[in-house]
Amino acid sequence: MATATAEVNQKNSKAKEYLKNWIPYRYKRYVFFGIVTVVSLVLPWIKIDGNHFFLLNFDHKQLHLFFVRFDMQELYLMPFLLWILFFGIFFLTTLGGRVWCGWSCPQTIFRVIYRDLIETKLLHLRKRISNKQIEPDMSKFENKVKKGVAILIWSILSFVAAANFLWYFVPPEEFFQYIQNPSEHTILMGFWIGLALFLIADVVFMQENFCIYICPYARVQSVLYDEDTFQTVYDYKRGGRIYDEHGHLLVKKKEDLLAQNKDAECTLCQSCVKVCPTHIDIRKGMQLECINCLECADACTKVMGALGKESLVRWTSYHALESGEKTRVFRFKIVAYIVMLVLAFVALFYMGSKKELMLLNINRTSQLYKIEPDGRVKNAYVFLFQNTQNEKHKYYFEILDNKDIKIDRPKKPFDVIPGKKVKKVVILYTDKVLVKDTKKDTPIPITIRAYAVDDPEISVTRKTIFVFPRYDIYQKKSKEGQK
Repeated sequence: MATATAEVNQKNSKAKEYLKNWIPYRYKRYVFFGIVTVVSLVLPWIKIDGNHFFLLNFDHKQLHLFFVRFDMQELYLMPFLLWILFFGIFFLTTLGGRVWCGWSCPQTIFRVIYRDLIETKLLHLRKRISNKQIEPDMSKFENKVKKGVAILIWSILSFVAAANFLWYFVPPEEFFQYIQNPSEHTILMGFWIGLALFLIADVVFMQENFCIYICPYARVQSVLYDEDTFQTVYDYKRGGRIYDEHGHLLVKKKEDLLAQNKDAECTLCQSCVKVCPTHIDIRKGMQLECINCLECADACTKVMGALGKESLVRWTSYHALESGEKTRVFRFKIVAYIVMLVLAFVALFYMGSKKELMLLNINRTSQLYKIEPDGRVKNAYVFLFQNTQNEKHKYYFEILDNKDIKIDRPKKPFDVIPGKKVKKVVILYTDKVLVKDTKKDTPIPITIRAYAVDDPEISVTRKTIFVFPRYDIYQKKSKEGQK
C-alpha cells in the first residue's frame, strides 16, 4: 500500500514539474502572431535608396523586390516569384499540413484578435478562451452593447489592416497623400473601404466558416498530405477509439470506452473539442477543417499532465503514430520541392542581378535610309530612354563596333529626370561606302552603348542594324546630288 502511494505521489510530482515547465502552443502562436503583425506593418515603411523590400506598384508600373526596383520591362521576374509561391505552398503543406493556417494566416490572426483578445480578454463578452463552442447570450442588453463595442474596435483595426495590405501596392507615403484628396483617387478609396468592409464581415460574421467552406487551401491540402506529414494527431492507441473509420461515434461514456479497451486513457472530458476554433473533434482523425493551431493539444496536455501522462493529441505524423518510428522528413517529395525552390531562388537572384541601371528601347522608323546629296547615308531611329534611378542623369550614346558610322543627331547629351521616359529621334550616318552590293540593300549589325555621362557605372548596350542601300542606287543618287 505504501509502495502504491509512493508511486502515485512520484507520478503527481512529475506531472506538476512537467506542467510547470510546459509552454502551451497557444502562447507560442501569440508570439509568432506578434512578430508577423509587426513585420507586416513595419516592412512597407523601410526603404533603402528609395526602394522597398516588396512593392508591386501599378501606379508607377514598378516592382520593388529585396530593395531593388524593377520597371515593367523587367517583370520577367514575376514567373519566378509565382514559382516560389506555389512550390513554397506545396513544400510547406507536405511537410507541416495546414501549419500556415494556424500560425500565419491573416484570417486566423484576425479571429484571435477579435474573439480572444477583444471579446474575451478586453470586454469579457465570452467567458473563457478554453471554450469556443459557447456563444454569448445576446438576449442580454449588456452583451449587445459589448458586441457593438467589439465590432467598433474591430472596424477601426480593419481599416488599418486594409491600409497595410494596400501599402504593398501603393507606397505608404503616397497612400496618405492620396487619401487626403479622396475624390481624386476614387479607385484607391474604393479598394480600401471595400477591403475593410470585407474584413469586418469576414471576421465578425463569417468567422471560421471562411476557412471551412471558402478557402481553397483546405481543398488542396488533402492532395498534398502523405503519411509523414506533420499534423495534429490523436493517439487512438493510448486513448482508445472514440469514432470509427467513417466518423461515427462509438462511445459516449468512459465505461463504454474501457469496455472496448481496458487501457484506454482518454477521459472523454471534451476539452479538445471545446477549445477548437473550427468546431471539430480531433479524435475523428484528419479533417479538412483542422488548421493545425494545436489548441486541442494544449487542452489535452493540461488534462493528461495532471494525471501524470503525456498528451493524447500531439504534433506528429500518422507514420510515426502507427509504426513508432520517427517521421521521415527528407523523403522524395520534400527533397524535390526543396530542389525546385532552390532553383527558383537561384534563377530569381541571377535574373535580378542582371538588372540594368537604365532602360533603352531602339526602334527604326519606316524609312529605311536616306541618301544625302553629298553622298552621306542616313538611318533614322527612335530611342526610348528611361531613367530608373533616383537622381537626374545626363545621357548620351556611342557606336561600339563600326567607326565608319557616326552620330548626326542629337549633337549633345540630354537630361532625364528620375523615373521618366524620354523619346529621342536619333540619326546615324556614314560618309563611306560600306558595301558594294548591287542586288539588295544591306543591313549592317551595329552595337549601341548608351550611358550616363555623369555616372560611368550606368551603361547598357543594344543591338540594331544600319541599312546601307544597293550600290547602284547609291551611285545614282550621289551623281544626281553632284550635278
